[in-house]
Amino acid sequence: MDTFALIVTIGVALFFTYTNGFHDSANAIATSVSTRALTPRAALAMAAVMNLAGAFLGSGVAETVSKGLIQTPEGSTGMGILFAALVGAITWNLITWYYGLPSSSSHALFGGMVGAALAGGTTVYWDGVLEKIIIPMFLSPVVGLLAGYLVMTAIMWIFRNSNPHKTRRGFRIAQTVSAAGMALGHGLQDAQKTMGIVVMALVIADVEEYSEPIPVWVKLACALMLSLGTYAGGWRIMRTLGRKIIELDPPQGFAAEATGATIMFGSAFVFQTPISTTHVITSAIMGVGATKRVNAVRWGVAKNIILGWFITMPAAALVAAGSYGLVYLAFL
Repeated sequence: MDTFALIVTIGVALFFTYTNGFHDSANAIATSVSTRALTPRAALAMAAVMNLAGAFLGSGVAETVSKGLIQTPEGSTGMGILFAALVGAITWNLITWYYGLPSSSSHALFGGMVGAALAGGTTVYWDGVLEKIIIPMFLSPVVGLLAGYLVMTAIMWIFRNSNPHKTRRGFRIAQTVSAAGMALGHGLQDAQKTMGIVVMALVIADVEEYSEPIPVWVKLACALMLSLGTYAGGWRIMRTLGRKIIELDPPQGFAAEATGATIMFGSAFVFQTPISTTHVITSAIMGVGATKRVNAVRWGVAKNIILGWFITMPAAALVAAGSYGLVYLAFL
């Protein structure tokens, strides 16, 4: 196996993690920044640290990505498939970041994997894609919407007779904790997705076996790149989540973040399912906003975001398939 190809593939995987960090950092901190619970730089620093910590909390999601979606390809063709999958995901991440659309880095990666695998003649485990990707893709936003609505309704009832000023101040402080939980969950979910890709590359290169634990250096490298990307910030997407869907106050921001963090931890630890941080927090914000009144949510922006959800996987798959074709013509 060409060592250079392995190094390049791992390097591209780590760059994907970096783009994931600045693309999805807004998910963890947009509500806290928009309600002025945290300053932007303080929020980014906190999110970077918590993303780093979250990456070391488990490995179930990484195992799903590395073994449950496509058959591990072999040789130089296999490395080309992984490379093309990452190019597809990175390209879609950069396009959606440029336009400020909070699409899913996770589904960009999964779409890239499927597209490159099909182009390279590798078996796609469609049952795994359906069970671990497609069903959670539709189910997690519904859960986020309903849970956000219920959590915010409970907060409104519990604090119905409290002093509004003191309540807002208290929830502004509480948002520090809920934002940290979101960032921890993001690290738990998204760093592991790249770990799975790196492990697959090492298996293709006969450097590692699936039976072995994920090497510490892989965890550390993925965690650091996600953390660095997070600190680089994602201001365009932050504006969309923090202001354009609905004007949030501190109780609403706390409700959305607490909902999102709970769903991400449950998905990672209970089901080992790689869900989209973007889907969960966006739908939670919508659910929280709907408690004020249904038309308080700017559903036009929400419609554009939902459209992005549906086109992310096929778009990344097409880019990845085209990238594999170029790699095949040039190197294979």
